[in-house]
Amino acid sequence: MTDPDFIRRTLEDLRERDLYRHLVAVGSGAGPRVQVGGRTVLAFASNNYLGLAGDPRVREALCRAVERWGWGAGASPLLAGHTDAHAALEADLATFKRTEAAVVFSTGYMTNLGVVSALVGRGDSVIMDRENHASLYDAVRLSGARLERYKHGDAGAAAHLLNPKSEIRNPKSRLLLATDTVFSMGGDLAPLAALAVACRRAGAMLLVDEAHATGFLGPTGAGLAEALDVGEAIIASVGTLSKALGGIGGFVAASRGTCDLIVNRARPYIYSTALPAAACEAARAALTIVRAEPERRRRVLALADRLRAALRDKGFDTGATLRSSASLRSTSRSATPIIPIIMGEPEAALATAAALLERGIFCPAIRPPTVAPGTSRLRVSLTAEHTEEDVDRLVAELVAARG
Repeated sequence: MTDPDFIRRTLEDLRERDLYRHLVAVGSGAGPRVQVGGRTVLAFASNNYLGLAGDPRVREALCRAVERWGWGAGASPLLAGHTDAHAALEADLATFKRTEAAVVFSTGYMTNLGVVSALVGRGDSVIMDRENHASLYDAVRLSGARLERYKHGDAGAAAHLLNPKSEIRNPKSRLLLATDTVFSMGGDLAPLAALAVACRRAGAMLLVDEAHATGFLGPTGAGLAEALDVGEAIIASVGTLSKALGGIGGFVAASRGTCDLIVNRARPYIYSTALPAAACEAARAALTIVRAEPERRRRVLALADRLRAALRDKGFDTGATLRSSASLRSTSRSATPIIPIIMGEPEAALATAAALLERGIFCPAIRPPTVAPGTSRLRVSLTAEHTEEDVDRLVAELVAARG
């Protein structure tokens, strides 16, 4: 079959602008060292922040569950796909997030699509940070609600949009502010306390996406809302099982009524096969480890401190100072294990990533549209399995690649 002209033209255009993407086949499981191109390389490209993806206890829980449940769920949740394993995981997540209930989805992306489209619809409005995850933007499109965006991290701009002139918005419509709590490409924090105040004053609902905060922020690792003690202001907290918890799937934690609405209204939940029961059991094991071993999050944040300081000392641009980190009650350390190294144009980011791979370090380039034009970067992701020597080697090889 011959590709249509528009496909060929689009791919050619992407190549000319250094925006063409291709898959790299990794030959081993997530960890600080992986197999790429037949050799072992030091990896800084995984969201496996606490090193749980390969933890023996998580693997054992998965294997035991496969013996009982098999692999696929075989049906959507509202038919026969919702099992005792799903119910147990949802209860654990509700306890972890200190909410009345939780609902498990097949992916974090689907969770955002389902939750937003269940809460708002045509005639309603959604206010969002410009750097929110793509799934939140797609969720607004699915809902049919009106979208209004504010400058990244600007709580004052968000408050202004929450209180517009009466002719701009129907006062009877629902109003939702949705924000990431940790922004995945910059590692910075939302001004969540100020956003919570603004939403309360405007009578707006507040939805938080804690995908990159779950597991290492807050006294128990429940996220930024826990760290700032603003959980009461939030109508729904979205999370993922695929990052710090090392598995697959997504969830929303909220009141019982909100969760019941989501089960009844969220199309990605109603019309998709349920997450495998075995994945639920693996997530429960990972969640137990998160709560029992706080040293994992302390370690990864200490490594992030070390790396940020070394990169800045060598003159690398690691982006703006982490917003809100000084207000975190549980720690004075840097708040996330995501460290951007801003290169500017795609060509520069690609060249640096290629030079690092030649030196045995895997850290792919991030380019538009994932990040804004002119801000192509390396996105360094640290895990609790990295060592101080790994971090020091990365800095040394970056300096060597810079020349």
